[in-house]
Amino acid sequence: MRIGIDARLVYYNPAGIGEYIVQLVNALAKLKTEDEFVLLQSRKDSKTIIEENGFQRKSLWTPSHNRFEQPALSFEISRLGLDLLHSPDFIPPFRRNCKSVITIHDLAFLLYPHFLTKESAHYYGQIDQAWRKTDHIIAVSEATKRDSIRMLGVPDKKITVIHEAANPIYRQLPPRQVQEHLQQKYNFGYNYILFVSTIEPRKNLPGLLQAYRRLRDEYKRQELLVLAGANGWLWEEVYETVNKLHLEDHVVFLGRVSSQDLVYLYNGACMLVHPSFYEGFGLTTLEAMMCGTPVIASNTSALPEIVGDAAVLVDPHDIDGLTVSMWRLLTDKEQKQLYIHKGLKRAKKFSWEKAARRTLEIYHKVGKGQLK
Repeated sequence: MRIGIDARLVYYNPAGIGEYIVQLVNALAKLKTEDEFVLLQSRKDSKTIIEENGFQRKSLWTPSHNRFEQPALSFEISRLGLDLLHSPDFIPPFRRNCKSVITIHDLAFLLYPHFLTKESAHYYGQIDQAWRKTDHIIAVSEATKRDSIRMLGVPDKKITVIHEAANPIYRQLPPRQVQEHLQQKYNFGYNYILFVSTIEPRKNLPGLLQAYRRLRDEYKRQELLVLAGANGWLWEEVYETVNKLHLEDHVVFLGRVSSQDLVYLYNGACMLVHPSFYEGFGLTTLEAMMCGTPVIASNTSALPEIVGDAAVLVDPHDIDGLTVSMWRLLTDKEQKQLYIHKGLKRAKKFSWEKAARRTLEIYHKVGKGQLK
């Protein structure tokens, strides 16, 4: 088959879906199939994702999430002779001369529509047309599949769950190497509480900040709270909460951080706290586990499915419960070691090789008309 993968978002947003695309492409290359892959990258993207036999780059003029994207992208792909196009960013070109597979990562835009920008609302507002006009859907978790069936009316047989995985770069590092890097790069050392994700309302950062304030006041803990992630929408509330709780000297905002630096940040943290109200997968929990970092995560959406019993699960609305969970991981060495061990074991259950093989099977079945 001649398979196109829409990889334009790698240029516009290298994290999140962009990372999903890069990891999937690299894993597909390792399978050494006879298929021909065409990577559709932005003409502005100077870096080719992969240079391997069987992989060809095509630079497209059409920007991601542009209001003229549908007609422009349809025109550009019509000349590529594709048998199938995979659209990892939810929305495929509705007019096309090839089969279609899309990936649905989560339905946060339906659950929290008031948090969307005008441009995002327009783009993701096409989701009903998208699932109806594609040949098959990949969901990254059972939770996302259930949401798609319940909220969109997608038939069960039209959607397949394929778990993603963490980048293999995430691993345990020698403590001295971690200490030196953190001190040089960020001017702090070990034993901080870490949050990694986009700063936006559904991540529940105000709840984390309230729990952290109580941890300092009631349990007399002195660990820093380090927040690594770019500002999303309505991020201002988080900064206002820091000021309101008088945490300016105790909370560190790092902004967007590269994967290379995140490895060190995970290794140096005493825990990762991921108190999100909703996640379609929750990739940062696996990244932390691969680095030997214990995890506290919400007991909602896809997170229990991904972390299993290898993380401390809390109700994201329960500030007291979150506070106590952090205190216990900080003070109970036996419990901390238990979750480190469980986390390392759990993370190994997810692999990009497995995800790539199952994705390739979907391509072939759709190409042969075996999936609808």
